[in-house]
Amino acid sequence: MNDHSTAPVPPPGCPAHGRVPLYGPEFAADPQAYYAYMRQFGPTAPVELAPGVDATLVTDYAAALQLLQDSGVFRKDSRRWRELNEGRVSPDSPVLPLLTYRPNCMFSDGAEHLRLRQAVTESFARVDSRRLSQSTERVSNYLIAQFATRGSVDLLNDYAKQLPLFVFNELFGCPADIGDRVLFGISGIFDGINAEKANEVLFQAVSELVSLKRVKPGDDVTSWLMQHQARLDDQEMAHQLVLLLGAGAEPLRNLIGNTLHRLLTHDRYAKGGLIEEAIDDTLWENPPMSNYAPHYPASDVEFGDQKVPAGELMLISFAAANAGPALAASRQAGSSRAHLAWSAGPHACPSKEPARLITVSAIENLLNQVPDVELAVPEDSLTWRPGPFNRALATLPVRFTPLASVRQLSPAPRVQAASSERDSAPNHQERGLWSSFLSWWKG
Repeated sequence: MNDHSTAPVPPPGCPAHGRVPLYGPEFAADPQAYYAYMRQFGPTAPVELAPGVDATLVTDYAAALQLLQDSGVFRKDSRRWRELNEGRVSPDSPVLPLLTYRPNCMFSDGAEHLRLRQAVTESFARVDSRRLSQSTERVSNYLIAQFATRGSVDLLNDYAKQLPLFVFNELFGCPADIGDRVLFGISGIFDGINAEKANEVLFQAVSELVSLKRVKPGDDVTSWLMQHQARLDDQEMAHQLVLLLGAGAEPLRNLIGNTLHRLLTHDRYAKGGLIEEAIDDTLWENPPMSNYAPHYPASDVEFGDQKVPAGELMLISFAAANAGPALAASRQAGSSRAHLAWSAGPHACPSKEPARLITVSAIENLLNQVPDVELAVPEDSLTWRPGPFNRALATLPVRFTPLASVRQLSPAPRVQAASSERDSAPNHQERGLWSSFLSWWKG
């Protein structure tokens, strides 16, 4: 009898049988080990996104493309989610704010999706790339001014996390008080800390922004969405803004952070001038949203050699699909942007070009001002935030030669919350950041 098994060994924290958990620190530390283990199941694998939240994860590149491009069989409207409808998912689950239905272009199908998607893409098409680059540099300068004379900083929380939120606040025309609440509302949802309350605060903030722009439109994406021929009502406007501000800012934070991590930890970038290449390599190997794109079969379907019932929650593993053996030859042959980090099909990311421009501008400006930046801790001591959807560092501590003088932050009055409920929202420290930036810039 042979005692040596050739079956894949489960990585730490992963059960030998049953669903693979995607939410523990073990998964965050080495997700590729989990994806390698899951390939034994075939193109799809049974996973658990949070305690009691089951899903089917597509790990194969070809199967992922098939699902993403077949909008007739695989639908986006999460009101089809069978287990949620049957009461088998806890209403306070931390993953619900990113999965439950909203009347926006991400969770719609057919003609309704086309109407909402067109409003979003045509509004984003009006963004001037030069203006966006200048806005990013302005925000970058402000953030760098806060730490430049110290010679050390956490580039994740004090730069990569804040920059996209500030840029998006400006891009969408958020005034100070609304912008402050948008900042910590988005952070709370993605960090999974009191996510339900964070969701309330964010929705209230964008609803106020919609009311403001109805009366006083400006030269911003919010006003352009409102003026679009799709004639979005107030509820549709609010939900598009939650999607664009939230689903845009968090992946962008991770793209900036993960690219900086790559530049700081790979010798091949030591000579500089390779930011675009580092971004592409990051999107291939460490995509900011590793597992997402929720879909639901409209009827029972045979997919990836498995029977998938109607209403089953199915996610795409962009990280696993990008790392699959079938893509290795294609990538070596020069197909540098065939990755799935931006998704694909009718629901592919509508703002990938602005996101790339912001990332390039943010990193270029940082490295121009602090060119000798380096990791302040051993690379193996860095930790990654647990969670099924993101690939995100917890911190990125660095050191550099302090700058002699920079334009310092002018004192700004603290923005008072309008209700005691708002004070209980997560990430209380975010309050006042947008107000402070506006005060700094105007001063």
